[in-house]
Parts: sequence; structure tokens; C-alpha cells
Amino acid sequence: MKCTQIAVMLMVLGGVAVAQGPPQDANRKVEHGGIFAPGWKGVVDDLSAKRGETIENSRLAMDGKNLHVTTGPATTYWNVSDMAKGDYTVSATFREPHYMNLNDHPHPYGIVIGANDMGTENQSFLYCAAYGSGKFIVRGMGPGPFQMNGRTGQENEAVHKAAGKDAEVVQQISMQVKGDTVSCSINGTQVWSANKTDVMASGKLKSTDGAYGIRAAHNTEVEVIDLKLSK
Repeated sequence: MKCTQIAVMLMVLGGVAVAQGPPQDANRKVEHGGIFAPGWKGVVDDLSAKRGETIENSRLAMDGKNLHVTTGPATTYWNVSDMAKGDYTVSATFREPHYMNLNDHPHPYGIVIGANDMGTENQSFLYCAAYGSGKFIVRGMGPGPFQMNGRTGQENEAVHKAAGKDAEVVQQISMQVKGDTVSCSINGTQVWSANKTDVMASGKLKSTDGAYGIRAAHNTEVEVIDLKLSK
């Protein structure tokens, strides 16, 4: 066998070995998982569902008046009685008590709006989420995933940075629909905005009207304080 053939074979075998290796940052299965907050529902992302993971693999519970989220798979939560229509602002404070305590790199959490047909193959929603590293993302499902500020999100000085692993970090996040504009503000600074036509396109939102709620990426723990709708 020629040297070049041997080299190619080694490269192929090496690639197979890598592909068959253990998954990186695999979803945890949260102990005592499920939803323990009256009126709330949740759904895991489609890829996790195809692997057999369910809402029982993450946990949403009341902590006094606040919501406490601990995820295995990435999860979107909404309350069936919480609907927003027309012009509105949805806001909450997100407290990550121990930055990166369930993962080896930053994972985001934030506000969900425009949620329709949730838990079905036709669901659509938009969310703005912050990382304790100083980045944020604006993404959605329609029903496939879509991105509004790039594949990896953006850095912004308004987004708070944790002092280090296991340190506390707090973000105040709001999403607003006003006239023809949809926007996201973090810690009092508008970090993103778009025209409604940019988010209500094919494969994106059905409408900015709909349920609102919260979302947390996989392997994340966060407390949600004072989630509210303002007109």
C-alpha cells in the first residue's frame, strides 16, 4: 500500500474515532425534574426531544414569588394565562447564583415573546438571552431555529460579566414591541432592535402577539425575579 493511501486511511480512522467519542457538554438529567409552578408549561428543544429527553429532564419550581429554573436540555417555559398583544414590554431580572456551576462554558437565559402553537410541530417564538460572559443572543423558533444577531451573538458592555466561575451575576432583560419595532434591552440599555417585518417572515414568528415566558439553555441554573407585562 502506498504511503499516501496509508495516510488517508489513518485520517479517516481518526475522524471515525472522534465522531464516536463521548459527546461534549451533554445534557444533564435534573433530579426531581418537572414543572412545579401553577399554570406553567414547558417544552424542550426538538433535537433533545428526538433523543428521548422530555420536560421531566429539566425543572421549574416556585421559590417564594420567584421562579427557579434548572435545566438539563434547553427549555422554554410559558404560563398559559400570560398573553401579550399590540404594544407591550415583558421584563424580568435573571439571577445566576453560581455562574457556570452546571457547565464548562457560559450558557444564556432570557425573555420569550410571540409564543404561538407551543408544544406542537408548528410552534414559533422569539427570545433575547444574556450570558454571564457579557454576550447576548436574539433567536427564535419558527418552527426551525433562526438567528437575529448572528450565529454566535454579540458582545455588549451593558451585559454584566460574572467575576468568575460560581460567582453571582444578575441581568435585567426586557423585550418590547412598539409600533413596527421589536427590541431587547439588557440592564437598561437597548442592545438590539428590528422591524416587525424582519421577525415575522417565513420560517420566523407568526405574530408578535402571543404567550410570553422564559428560556434557559441546557445545563443552566437561574432564578427569575418579577417577570411581568407592561403596557
